[in-house]
Amino acid sequence: MIAVPSGTAALIFDCDGTLVDTLPLYLRGWLAALQSEAAHEVAPEWFHGRGGLSEHMVLDLMEAELGRVLDRPAIVRAARRNVLSAMADLREIAVVADLARRYRGTLPMAVASSGSREIVTASLTRTGLLELFDTIVTIDDVARPKPAPDLFLEAARRLGAAPECCLVLEDSAEGLAAANHAGMLRVDIRPYIRPATP
Repeated sequence: MIAVPSGTAALIFDCDGTLVDTLPLYLRGWLAALQSEAAHEVAPEWFHGRGGLSEHMVLDLMEAELGRVLDRPAIVRAARRNVLSAMADLREIAVVADLARRYRGTLPMAVASSGSREIVTASLTRTGLLELFDTIVTIDDVARPKPAPDLFLEAARRLGAAPECCLVLEDSAEGLAAANHAGMLRVDIRPYIRPATP
């Protein structure tokens, strides 16, 4: 069970890969979007370890590797459409979702995600988690994605909590770095997630 240290004034959750298992949906959505909009086939392994990157960070890497400019708006639109169309397959990550349920009404809570508001809201609505949170902060609300601290600092501001009293729950190196830059306590949730059984 994930422990919340005494003195914690607010909880801030990442969304993708932390509260909900969207990463398989993003993988399929992006592979199809790159094929349809850029005529480029990418090995699924290319995305390994890149789950914490924003859409434009992914496209920066892709353009650098390909040595050409991509139609970013078309790729992002297609990828988002693909993810949204696969929402029926989405599942919560129980160990983290249960923590949010346990602290609802006890501590102020936010979601802070480098994802788009459209997908974050759809994901939390689909899994019944949206109502647990006092505020949702997405890449649409700040200038810089993780590992910059902007998302977490904006979440703390909205919750009225001092950054040093906030506990961040994250699953990516970028997110954990962002929490560190924000001066917040942090928990890497990956050790708490059991590998899926075949």
